[in-house]
Amino acid sequence: MHRLTYDDIKAATGRIAGRVRPLTLARVEPDTIRTARRAPVDGRSEEPCQVWLALEHLQHTGSFKARGAQNFIEAHRGAGTLPDAGVTIASGGNAGMACAWAAQQQGVTATVFLPETAPRVKVAKLRSYGADVRLVGSEYAEALVACEEFAAATGALASHAYDHPLIAAGAGTLLEEIHARIPDLDTVVVAVGGGGLFAGVATAAQHHGIRTVAVEPENCRALNAALEAGRPVDVTVDSIAADSLGARRASAIALHAAQQDGVRSVLVPDTEIRRVRQALWDRHRIAVEHGAATALAALMPPASHNADGDTPSGPATVPSLGYRPGSAEKICVVLCGANTDPGDLAHRAAAL
Repeated sequence: MHRLTYDDIKAATGRIAGRVRPLTLARVEPDTIRTARRAPVDGRSEEPCQVWLALEHLQHTGSFKARGAQNFIEAHRGAGTLPDAGVTIASGGNAGMACAWAAQQQGVTATVFLPETAPRVKVAKLRSYGADVRLVGSEYAEALVACEEFAAATGALASHAYDHPLIAAGAGTLLEEIHARIPDLDTVVVAVGGGGLFAGVATAAQHHGIRTVAVEPENCRALNAALEAGRPVDVTVDSIAADSLGARRASAIALHAAQQDGVRSVLVPDTEIRRVRQALWDRHRIAVEHGAATALAALMPPASHNADGDTPSGPATVPSLGYRPGSAEKICVVLCGANTDPGDLAHRAAAL
């Protein structure tokens, strides 16, 4: 297994420079995030945490996936290993769009396999990038098998939605931009599906001494289960955020990153994911996928749960529900995708 390194991320940063949109950060008002804080220590009141939103849903193709796709194709272009049959990928939607977009930029054919359950908005966008879209099965894993068979039969270069070092390294360039803008950042919070974004961000974050909080839906917890088992294992996929976080198994690259110091694994329920997605629209007119809202939901654990937010000194092993910041902690939450139908946001109301 290739273990992702900071050098991989630095190389990716050079490859994709000028090919992706620069990161936009938005500071969240102090009273907007309803965080659970510890009791005062020695009679002293705690200072509120400082929170920024990394608006990566504004990236090309509507998600961070554009970074990994550009890095993947640029690296193969540089090595002379792009075949005439083009590239192929299995995806819940976002990675496929990023692959198709990057391929179009390079004049390369892209064949994308998706589950039949993929949102129509994602299928339509894929086709707008000129991709050959093939719908197979009801889960990502089934689309992946079809993609692998296609690659073997045609010689197409197989990319991956998350389990590839070039994809993860490209995603890690996001943390490089965040660190450049907030050099004294304490914590970065990211949603996790198969673990490409998490692996890249956590690897770069560890280099800079930044804590990483890996957030998953309660019933869509591939990385969390891998940490408990000590190896990647199959999990049930059953969440409102499954269209983007619905990997049945986390990558070995992600597990290795999660086992390092400075990483925390937490879970959030679908009820909070829905509420936070709605609140982002109501308060900020930000329309994101449920997967993007999952990261922010970690800062607002439900009152019915006891969110243990003490920061461990070693690697994450026992997950909790939500993340409780420390006094004056500086946190950046990645909003990772906007490929959603916003029609269900208009007539509801929610408060952060």
